[in-house]
Amino acid sequence: PVPSARHRGSPGEPRALFALPSARGPLPPPRWPVECEVIKETIEHIEWVPPQPEPFCQPAGPEWAPAALGEEQGTVVYHLSTAPPGSCFTRSRVGGAPGPLSSPAAPLEGPQDTTLLFESRFESGNLQKAVKVGPFEYVLTLRPDLYTTKHTQWFYFRVQNTRRDPLYRFTIANLAKPKSLYGEGMRPLLYSQRDAQSRGIGWRRVGADVRYYQGGSGEEPAAFRLSWTARFPHDGDTCFFAHSYPYTYSDLQRYLRALAGDPVRSRYCAVRALCRSLAGNTVYLLTITSPTAVAAKRAVVLSARAHPGESGGSWAMRGFLDFLLSAHADARLLRRLFVFKVVPMLNPDGVVVGNSRCSLAGRDPNRAYGTALRGSFPGVWHLRATVERVLAEREVVLYCDFHGHSRKNNVFMYGCDGGGAGAGPRLRQRVFPLMLSKNAPEKFSFPSCKFKVQKSKAGTGRVVMWRMGVSNSYTMEVAFGGSTLGGRSSHFTVEDLKSLGYHLCDTLLDFCDPHPAKVGQQPRREPRHPGWSRGRGDAGAVPQFQQCLSEVDVLLRQRLGRELGSGSSWSDVSPSELES
Repeated sequence: PVPSARHRGSPGEPRALFALPSARGPLPPPRWPVECEVIKETIEHIEWVPPQPEPFCQPAGPEWAPAALGEEQGTVVYHLSTAPPGSCFTRSRVGGAPGPLSSPAAPLEGPQDTTLLFESRFESGNLQKAVKVGPFEYVLTLRPDLYTTKHTQWFYFRVQNTRRDPLYRFTIANLAKPKSLYGEGMRPLLYSQRDAQSRGIGWRRVGADVRYYQGGSGEEPAAFRLSWTARFPHDGDTCFFAHSYPYTYSDLQRYLRALAGDPVRSRYCAVRALCRSLAGNTVYLLTITSPTAVAAKRAVVLSARAHPGESGGSWAMRGFLDFLLSAHADARLLRRLFVFKVVPMLNPDGVVVGNSRCSLAGRDPNRAYGTALRGSFPGVWHLRATVERVLAEREVVLYCDFHGHSRKNNVFMYGCDGGGAGAGPRLRQRVFPLMLSKNAPEKFSFPSCKFKVQKSKAGTGRVVMWRMGVSNSYTMEVAFGGSTLGGRSSHFTVEDLKSLGYHLCDTLLDFCDPHPAKVGQQPRREPRHPGWSRGRGDAGAVPQFQQCLSEVDVLLRQRLGRELGSGSSWSDVSPSELES
């Protein structure tokens, strides 16, 4: 295994011991476990926002399910060998498995052969097998997270040899979760290389007759199926399907390289190696602040992609960094007020290999904060150690870990209400999410937020940081689907996801609303970002902390369905009672 970074020098900053993206020269290539075959082509996609909202489709009920066709009724046209069950990670190399590539796809018999050619051996790709069960129908199997037999959710694969006219049906036969937003009108994503090159069109929602249902009764363990029909836009095109907008480790490195090459932004953003992952990929730590009066500043800690299949978290993080590193007056104010510690991709190995949930340790990193072993979960261990060091020298006003949610629409937060505390702390923990819901009313749902600390979540980043003393400690959950708020009933676009990052900045200023005299500036009144509105009726109406605190009190009384008895207070009400 590659040794983790040792922290030397200043206690707040790990030394840059590893390959960092410089403004010139090639990007440090990702390292893969030696069992993984990797094709040589670089896969990149253009960014695009559809001109019209992409509505959810009419959900098809589970009462009719396509016939459960299996291998025996069809022909295997793609089959990838993977790490044998029970194996564990041993070593990695750039480019993955040494030697010539195997041929997992069945060869075409001639120009008249309409069989699709499948491929998933690229960064973040996931498809293990494809079986052709009809002229234009395929049953697909996803690869479980490496070194596990579970967590099949994320998919991302390429198809070639497309035909424009036929209606194709695809059925993924081994999904893990009993409930999914695909059962509520969510549609998969398609990318056409020809449309991207000739028309500038990127990822779009496709699929009719989308169904999510339980597989055959004889399957062990019980598997769930996702089935959809789709037409391809062109003959002979190269297309991709994905569960969510991909954001790879190389995408992050390209972003950081552009940052390193920008003489303005690199002045207040230091990119360092937090540590190396098990495979030897750099886990990056960004420290963002203006260089003045650093000692007096409070800190904000953000992270994303503990779960590699939750790529929406990376797009929200992109939006956050774009805004915070911009020349906007509010971005300058945020850099003047706070020191930001940001880990944009906590689990790069999982992202590289196309896992849904785990790192190469074969376990969920977001359950390992309480007991994290440095050797098994280096990113989690070093992030926790960084926060401990920061807490020793300054207050951490906010910790937020960005995630994706597969069963509920909209954006919401999980916070920490341990019960028993006085009214103040219990109400205060709910203020930041309430403010965020006011700043992003068409995306963020305050009623979907939960604050109960469940035993099963004791090892999550949010709970452990809260127990360490970060009172405003949250997981932000971004739906894989979209928004049902404010008259919307449509999928999130990349721009929607990025805007969450801007709204987080906006809310941080409202939450900490510095006294104008303290920072020598007039109260903020202009809209924050040219690309989006503040989402309030009155652009000047900044919801003050005290006002929101009172509102939380009223909302909780409504939820409780009764007044607090005489002599009793919020500290007598259990978190369970507030979440029922």
